Amino acid sequence: MKPIAVAIICKTPMPGKSKTRLSPPLAPEECAAISACFIRDLGQTIGSLAADGDAAAAAVYTPFGTEPALRRLLPEGFHFMLQGDGDLGARLLKGTADLIDAGFGGAILVNSDSPTLPKSILRQAVDAVRQGDNVVLSPALDGGYTLVGLSQPHARLFDNMPWSTPEVYDLTLARAREIDLPVVNVPGWYDVDDAESYAMLEDEVLRGVAPSFAEPGLSGAAAPATARFVRERQSALLRA
Repeated sequence: MKPIAVAIICKTPMPGKSKTRLSPPLAPEECAAISACFIRDLGQTIGSLAADGDAAAAAVYTPFGTEPALRRLLPEGFHFMLQGDGDLGARLLKGTADLIDAGFGGAILVNSDSPTLPKSILRQAVDAVRQGDNVVLSPALDGGYTLVGLSQPHARLFDNMPWSTPEVYDLTLARAREIDLPVVNVPGWYDVDDAESYAMLEDEVLRGVAPSFAEPGLSGAAAPATARFVRERQSALLRA
């Protein structure tokens, strides 16, 4: 049985080029630092899933030449695949195709903005991709999706999509209907990409407040690197 590749689609953190929508409230150097924490924590969750034996951990990354820096953030055993050019849709499509061409039984691409993404959601996504030719989605709170999984590439899902808008998830469902592709939804989660979602992250990692939309019994991953960043930043603000 071929493993399903579970890949973070990410940009290697750099000040001024990472998580820029979080500034404010974060300073540019803090945006790069928290991006590294997100990747580190999500990498640990995916690595734990891969240890179960039927999934493989991967990173679909950019820019070229930054693989050594990214490797320092991720556990051993990750497969690395360079992103292609074009908009997010082109990069998602190529990342999916490249991973499947590399011999995996399917590909799940996970955005790098969800450090507390529960392992159980990834487990359900892996199981769903194995069901056959479908598209697996975890709806995001902002109207997009936290992950997309496929057992074979379908360009129509990604072509000319208004990325970073609240319409992305619904339009993806419509595209799937157009090509008669079954949709399997796994539980949704949230992306940390603005001041409002950062406040939600603070509530979750500092005060143990589960996101209001979370299904009963579903709690986020511990995300220790992110939690440490948030605690230290809050302490510094209180001392200022």
